[in-house]
Amino acid sequence: MLTQEDDVDAHALRKRGWTISAIARHLGHDRKTIRGYLNDERVAGVRAPAGEDLFAPFVDYCRARLAEDPHVWAEVLLDELRPLGFTQSYATLTRQIRVRGLRPACEACRPAKGRAVAIIDHPAGEETQWDWLDLPDPPTAWGWGTTASLFVGALSHSSKWRGRLAESKDQPHTIDALDQITRALGGVTRVWRFDRMATVCHPATGRVTGSFAAVAKHYGVSVAICPPRRGNRKGVVEKANDGAAQRWWRTLPDDITVDEAQVSLDAFCVRVGDARDRVINGQRDSVAAHAGRERLMLPPAPFPATLTVERQVSAQALVSFRGNRYSTPPELAHATAKVVWLLGSPHIDITTISGIVIARHRRAGDGAGITVRDHVHVTALDIAAMAAATSAAPHRRKQRIPPGPAARAAAAVLTGTDNTTAGTVTDLAAYARAAQGRNTLT
Repeated sequence: MLTQEDDVDAHALRKRGWTISAIARHLGHDRKTIRGYLNDERVAGVRAPAGEDLFAPFVDYCRARLAEDPHVWAEVLLDELRPLGFTQSYATLTRQIRVRGLRPACEACRPAKGRAVAIIDHPAGEETQWDWLDLPDPPTAWGWGTTASLFVGALSHSSKWRGRLAESKDQPHTIDALDQITRALGGVTRVWRFDRMATVCHPATGRVTGSFAAVAKHYGVSVAICPPRRGNRKGVVEKANDGAAQRWWRTLPDDITVDEAQVSLDAFCVRVGDARDRVINGQRDSVAAHAGRERLMLPPAPFPATLTVERQVSAQALVSFRGNRYSTPPELAHATAKVVWLLGSPHIDITTISGIVIARHRRAGDGAGITVRDHVHVTALDIAAMAAATSAAPHRRKQRIPPGPAARAAAAVLTGTDNTTAGTVTDLAAYARAAQGRNTLT
């Protein structure tokens, strides 16, 4: 069985022109196994169970116990499990604790500061490092709450970096930012390095998720996950984060839109980031010049992930997305709608909150400031606006309008002075009896 990481590596090496035999020797597997995974005949990380998992009933207890005391001996834990029905051996217990990652690291006993660090070689075109950066106090007009998210990618060799502001950290936004940053950096390296972000791997184990494995195969890269509590392992992107936070975000004005902020960041990266001087392999040059000598692969079309965002429809029945505005039916004015975009597609869909597609538009370039309207929406909006218009003169501020008949009748009911006889039926026979005999002459 191949793990997700080996499967991704096999696809990446195949895209570079390696033969199946060479990949099999490199990964230490049989050629038929490698061929099966490359032909999508087998699923990475899926193995037929050998039998009943006898340790499964005791996982919750072990996890809770080790969370309470990370240093408890396995022998002590075994003594506690025996009365609970555990019949397996000590070796099985230690192996299950290790494989399932049940024993957490004790941060108090392993401080990060003061450790010895090693110099890591970064060959040209070998690695891109990625990280999310949380930026506090974004402009209120953005509507992003108390934190803005910036996705940063940096070439490990030349330290060239780019960033993308994103309103969400979900996987479609991550993939969209990955694609745009990769193109801004000039291409795809052989390896992408991440920390344990949930959109890429399972944080507890560091194993690449199946959904992101498909993304890595699409771009033909290998995925490297940093060990826990090893911030220095991706120091290039961490240093880029410092520059973005202290030299760009700290001076960003309040009256700026998201799209204007992105343009500002791109200009900052070119003006400041790429102009830095660095000495690499004894050669002093700018970051941009060093990056130009890296051998990067041309990125393919964007991975087809579906990006969904919620938007408030304006009074003119327009929805804003990526620096442009798109029309909707006038019935949606002041309501909440969703914008759905398949990455790489030339169209976007506008749907209701329940997911019903109500409009489709050709997508304009990001930040173009274009208003895209459908002629049907324009006609319907004009009809709705004219129907809502009125020629009646508005009331003057000091106009005298006393209580009318309806108001006076309601007030009489409340005060008990209602003497109206409206609706009363009179019996005419009573008048006849009263008049009887008055017409008789005496």
